[in-house]
Amino acid sequence: MAADDEGKIAPLELDEAKARELEEKFDSEIRFRPLSPMAARLVGVLLVTLSIFHYYTAGFGLLSEVVHRGIHLSFVLGLIFLVFPFTRRGYDQPAQSSLVRPLGISLIDWALAAGAVVAVLHVPFIPLDDLAFRVGNPTTTDVVLGGILVLVLLEATRRSVGWPLPIIALLFMAYSIWGPSMPGILVHPGATFSQLINHLYLTTQGIYGIALGVVATYVFHFVLFGVFATRIGLGQLFLDCAAWVAGRYAGGPAKVSIFGSALFGMISGSSVANTVTVGSLTIPAMIRLGYKRTFAAAVESASSTGGQITPPIMGAAAFLMIEFLNLPYTTIILAAIVPAFMHFFGVLIQVHFEAKRNGLRGMTREELPDLKEAFKRDWPTVIPLVVLIGVLLSGYTPYLAAFWGITLCVAVGLLNPRRRMSFTEVFEGLRDGAKYALAVGAAAATVGIIVGVVTLTGVGFKISYIVTSTAAQMATFVGTLVPAAWFGPQTLTLLFTLIMTGVVCILMGCGIPTTANYIIMATIAAPTLGLLGVEPIVAHFFVFYYGVLADITPPVALAAYAAAGMAGADPFKTGNTAFRLGLGKVLVPFVFVFSPSLLLVTANFTWSNFLIAFIGCVLGITCLGSALSGWLLVRTAAWERLLLVIAAVLLVVPELMSSLIGLALIVPVLLHQFAGHRMQPAL
Repeated sequence: MAADDEGKIAPLELDEAKARELEEKFDSEIRFRPLSPMAARLVGVLLVTLSIFHYYTAGFGLLSEVVHRGIHLSFVLGLIFLVFPFTRRGYDQPAQSSLVRPLGISLIDWALAAGAVVAVLHVPFIPLDDLAFRVGNPTTTDVVLGGILVLVLLEATRRSVGWPLPIIALLFMAYSIWGPSMPGILVHPGATFSQLINHLYLTTQGIYGIALGVVATYVFHFVLFGVFATRIGLGQLFLDCAAWVAGRYAGGPAKVSIFGSALFGMISGSSVANTVTVGSLTIPAMIRLGYKRTFAAAVESASSTGGQITPPIMGAAAFLMIEFLNLPYTTIILAAIVPAFMHFFGVLIQVHFEAKRNGLRGMTREELPDLKEAFKRDWPTVIPLVVLIGVLLSGYTPYLAAFWGITLCVAVGLLNPRRRMSFTEVFEGLRDGAKYALAVGAAAATVGIIVGVVTLTGVGFKISYIVTSTAAQMATFVGTLVPAAWFGPQTLTLLFTLIMTGVVCILMGCGIPTTANYIIMATIAAPTLGLLGVEPIVAHFFVFYYGVLADITPPVALAAYAAAGMAGADPFKTGNTAFRLGLGKVLVPFVFVFSPSLLLVTANFTWSNFLIAFIGCVLGITCLGSALSGWLLVRTAAWERLLLVIAAVLLVVPELMSSLIGLALIVPVLLHQFAGHRMQPAL
């Protein structure tokens, strides 16, 4: 979206090429170093081959578990050494071929790529009977190749994701070997290097574990679907719908950003992709309308972060839940509906108050898209999404649903005369879809190292004990300060455990991708919550949502920084503002822990509990948004903001008496606001 020189906002028109350029600029995980023409063709063919492999197996049958994961990882690691340089300076170096740099890529990188492929494919092609005998009794070849794989995997992850995740993996490996030297409860017998490699390399509890399996089986296919769905025009249709629904109201472009990000997030599942695609249109329009640059960037990034929690596709973590919880994907989708709504509602209410406070207008009829014409032009693009959702709801596997979604995307793209896709664009879609698999694939395999150490040493149970013991001590102290009738010891223990878990999730997420963060916390923190009686699906959703918050939490807030770059705003201020806008996502996980009915699919679901929690959340988020924005019907005084914050906390507590007290606190604020509103001069 853009604005012309007369101050009018031009209709939305998504520029796919510009969106891809922005995404590569701001998302380091898909930014490749300069490649020579021959190297670019080679990499392109390999990426397309990887996509075709996954597309074919999704529709016609997966290979055996370890073979499928091994082929995927061999492509991922091999390609990472070809496209990601050793240092950041490599992005600025021209791709010049020489004897020591064939096709512009150093011999060291070629050797690392070859070593990675050999080490990865060694295990999948060991006969099953032989592999079963060697688990626990690895050969010298197994130990050597396993050691090589660990080293190249850590280096590949460092190049594509950054330092934090490899460092965490190294610390866990060090813990597994030097267990006897650990203090207190953390002590354990320790493992030899050979035993560690055996566990990480030859079993499915390490590198070839669930994390890699989910990326290779589910995530890849849905990312590929999202790429093709956007290419055929579904993203444009979603943005037109968002503008038609929300654009006419106060602060129109900002509300279009929220609705558009919610709809676009259904098919992207990526915070940064969502930010740059929708933000390339909405951020300039918000700035032109009168929003500050920082606020405009924050609105887009906070909204786009919701893409990872918006059904039906969500982020990679949703597919991991299928494996961790052994639940159908439809259950995960249903559980995500209300929390996703609360996130977008929290952003929307603050945007609305901000627009009212600054007197910002909505879009005029001339600036709004013609929805009838949009559907007439792009209605075929909805077919793949409808079929994908239909196949999912019918109980078939997610990857089969993605197969049919991709197939229909290509069919619609090739046959739709209004927005025809060429065979070259199909090739580019297959290539770009595989791009997203590289960083997340390496991260998932590295997380397998961490999970492997947890299962080898039992450190997860020890950490759970430390956390719950600390929370119990804090609860005992606080229990002496408040009446027992307000909060019992068990409730306070759970509350402090949740606070500590949430803080760790955010801190971990500042350095590692959401998917990796979720896997680590699901392995270590979710069992801690389980010890306190929290249902598994509730515990997993809690750590998932707090991990997603890292995308808008400084000092490393990828989505916020991408939006700031497009808006020309201060990145740190943008991150802080985006975090404030996303505070609904901070509160809601606490609500569904104490009132699991909010997730719709929990064991003790009741409509009465659901309605109390839902209405309390809506009112509480509204109060909090008003307090943070300084506006309700008119500007709020300091005492009103204080009462609104207290009321917000009481309202989101899923208990009737607490909600009634919160409502009582709102009454004087409303009376004062109505009086002030009546005194305002008529416009």
